[in-house]
Amino acid sequence: MTSVQEPVATGGWRAIFRGSAGIAIAMAVMNVSTYGFQLISARILGPSQYGAIASLMALLMVLAVLQLGLQATAARRIAGQPEHVGQIEHAVLRLTYRAALALGLLTLLAAPLVWRVLRLDSIVPALLLAVAAVPLTIAGGQGGILQGERRWLPLGLLYLGVGVPRLVIGTICILVSPTETSAMFGVMLGLWVPVLTGWWALRSHRDPGETSEEHRARSIAREAIAASVALLGFFVLSNVDIVIARNVLGEHDAGLYAGGLILTKAVLFLPQVVVVIAFPSMSTAELRRTALVRSMVLVLGLGAVCTAGAWLLAPIALAFVGGAEYADVESRLWLFAVLGTVLAMLQLLVYSVLARRGTRSSYLVWAGVVLLVVGTLRTSTLDGLLLTVIAVDTLLLLVLTAVSFWRLREPLPADELADPVPGPTT
Repeated sequence: MTSVQEPVATGGWRAIFRGSAGIAIAMAVMNVSTYGFQLISARILGPSQYGAIASLMALLMVLAVLQLGLQATAARRIAGQPEHVGQIEHAVLRLTYRAALALGLLTLLAAPLVWRVLRLDSIVPALLLAVAAVPLTIAGGQGGILQGERRWLPLGLLYLGVGVPRLVIGTICILVSPTETSAMFGVMLGLWVPVLTGWWALRSHRDPGETSEEHRARSIAREAIAASVALLGFFVLSNVDIVIARNVLGEHDAGLYAGGLILTKAVLFLPQVVVVIAFPSMSTAELRRTALVRSMVLVLGLGAVCTAGAWLLAPIALAFVGGAEYADVESRLWLFAVLGTVLAMLQLLVYSVLARRGTRSSYLVWAGVVLLVVGTLRTSTLDGLLLTVIAVDTLLLLVLTAVSFWRLREPLPADELADPVPGPTT
């Protein structure tokens, strides 16, 4: 959300959902729905089939960086220069549609490679992934416009549209046909719901009004690409391990690893609302250090609670992962919770880097990706893979934390106080 809040009119629940609290609720429902779909898929499909779906979802999350870059750029520009809202909205939507089509076509061309690398039963799930990339990207541009205009109610509905339809439509699809193709078809269909929500909210076209060279499509594209590249490193880091698991482990162990990652993603998603609330303060020179410290402590605390719960209540945690078919991973669930905690703190640090426009620090994340790939490709067991991923991510966390607090000693220039906001994740 932007650092300047829109006054919320009184009116009970309607007022809540028109304010920033409604965004937090919508994000919580979105994440619970996303987790619910993963849980149901794991139970119905079993380790082998679910391993393929988990890999496809990981790739979809990587593709979502363009969505997040577009959303951050649109929100920052509209909130910062509302007098140009008509021009920015028009340029962002035009760029969004073109970017969505380009990403879809590129993913379509890569479908044979995805099919082979992920060892899918057929090429159809990879083709559906390419189609799903289109609405995913469009929703990012739409969400950024709504965010910049502080239209919290339709933005909250867009967030809900990312998660709830996936749970409902995806579950129906895998109940009808318990295959990876059917599950991916349900995900693809569900992603068109937030696009329709955004289209309805933005159906009244604004007059371009006052124009500026600064808000031409090319300028917006450069900014969106820069933001996307910064976020891409984190999403690759947090999802490449499942792709590697499909290639260095047997089918069963890869499925077990994918099941454990359900808990990892739950721990990662849980504190996202902390990032949303803390982001404006992290963009303010006087508050950024305190906001980062408090946020890191809160995220670490939530992660510690989740890790303790996975250790002490492993049988219950196993039920959330996928049930008896995943019993072989029960004793390791607390380690997957540790991994989720480390990733959650890394995510917070990455957005702190974006808040202070520290693009050079994002190179450290890419260095971590390289180290992770090199290290994990040498493993051949589930334990070896999991421990290697935790070790590399923890090392990166320590280095990025040290660099971030070193950089936070410096004053933030006035022209860097814009505040893009994290958008929905898939």
